[in-house]
Amino acid sequence: MRKALRWLLALMVLIGTVGTAGAATAAQREPADIKDRLLAIPGMSLIQEKPYDGYRFFVLNYTQPVDHRYPSKGTFQQRITVLHRDVSRPTVFYTSGYNVSTNPGRREPTQIVDGNQVSMEYRFFTPSRPDPADWSKLDIWQAAGDEHRIYEALKPVYTQRWIATGGSKGGMTATYYERFYPHDMDGVVAYVAPNDVVNDEDSAYDRFFATVGTKECRDRLQAVQREALVRREPLEKKYRQYAAANSYTFTTIGSLDRAYEAVVLDYVWGFWQYSLLSDCATVPADAAHATDQAIWDSVDKISGFTAYTDQGLEPYTPYYYQAGTQLGAPTIHFPYIEKPLIRYGYQPPRNFVPRSIPMRFQPWVMRDVDTWVRHHARHTLFVYGQNDPWGSERFRVGAGARDSYVFTAPGMNHGANVAGLVPDEKTLATARILDWAGVAPAAVRSDPSAAKPLAKFDARLDRRDAEREPALRP
Repeated sequence: MRKALRWLLALMVLIGTVGTAGAATAAQREPADIKDRLLAIPGMSLIQEKPYDGYRFFVLNYTQPVDHRYPSKGTFQQRITVLHRDVSRPTVFYTSGYNVSTNPGRREPTQIVDGNQVSMEYRFFTPSRPDPADWSKLDIWQAAGDEHRIYEALKPVYTQRWIATGGSKGGMTATYYERFYPHDMDGVVAYVAPNDVVNDEDSAYDRFFATVGTKECRDRLQAVQREALVRREPLEKKYRQYAAANSYTFTTIGSLDRAYEAVVLDYVWGFWQYSLLSDCATVPADAAHATDQAIWDSVDKISGFTAYTDQGLEPYTPYYYQAGTQLGAPTIHFPYIEKPLIRYGYQPPRNFVPRSIPMRFQPWVMRDVDTWVRHHARHTLFVYGQNDPWGSERFRVGAGARDSYVFTAPGMNHGANVAGLVPDEKTLATARILDWAGVAPAAVRSDPSAAKPLAKFDARLDRRDAEREPALRP
């Protein structure tokens, strides 16, 4: 019996020794430095590391297939960034739906959970564009595939929970990702995300502009917009001189006249998208008697006369392509402007994409996403701004959704966020984000009203402004 016990004890020691040696060998194989761990991922390469106190910040390239259905048919380099806090913390997966910033920045959910942040540049926004560019491979399913591969590549490094987020087109992107890969993320926080289910039915926008803000403010804006069309001839002369001085051209949209009207018709929309009601004081009060320069300056400040030049449109070709093939685009009316003053009206996305790129609209795509969100959304928060035009057509959750919410921040524009919600909704939203990320303190789990961000606000690092793109782009 004693011999048997001694033999068993020796065997256990041997097994333990072998196990310890194996673990030690594995630890030796695994790089300790986070940069080395990231660069050990197949297809990952370093562009730059930038310092920031308390973090490591990396700008990286990741090799992606052009077509996720046929990965062998070509690749491209997709730019991503990693704001590294600690592998023991949760990770927020962020995209704006456009280019990625190469400077350290922390989105609101990242501050709330005190986590890491992985940010992705949307495919086909340069330099993350295949060469040659097969535009048929720019769709929401392919973009979701990009996110899925990035997540799978980084999950072995960042093993804690993940939250997807984004603002506007980025909020749409986070939602589409959840639609196609519902088991990747532990939660979704989508800010000011439009949801254009029926592209040809846009009456919600007209109702919004009839009531937003105050009548005094609406009257001021409408008067400036109308006056810019009344003074079309002298202001287009000024525009022509401006374009010549800066070598701006108008090949894609077709003419300076078309570009001028597009800028002017964006004026009211652009104001409410990026300004607050208090900013009405900066709008000319008596447009009919204002100088041409005052009208020009107000329109240029809000809409931007470069927006529909070839040079202004080119960086946003991927957005307009998607708007004209899957996302949809709004059309609004201007009942306060005489019809003869408007020659083109809101122009379709096709007018903003070079004719060499073929486009065909797919009306079923947004209907599919909308149906999925209503019936299957899980751990999802949508945040909208009361005075943001893009919230006129929004995502809604139905009876089939679980632990999902739609909140509206009073008085806020396209920069609406959790911090701007009314107190009860703010604490509930914060508590749910913390819980989805697996970092809710015990006090918050028992009382959501105690919820607050785990990391202190950093004015340089934390982004709270609207993700500004030229007018009429989400």
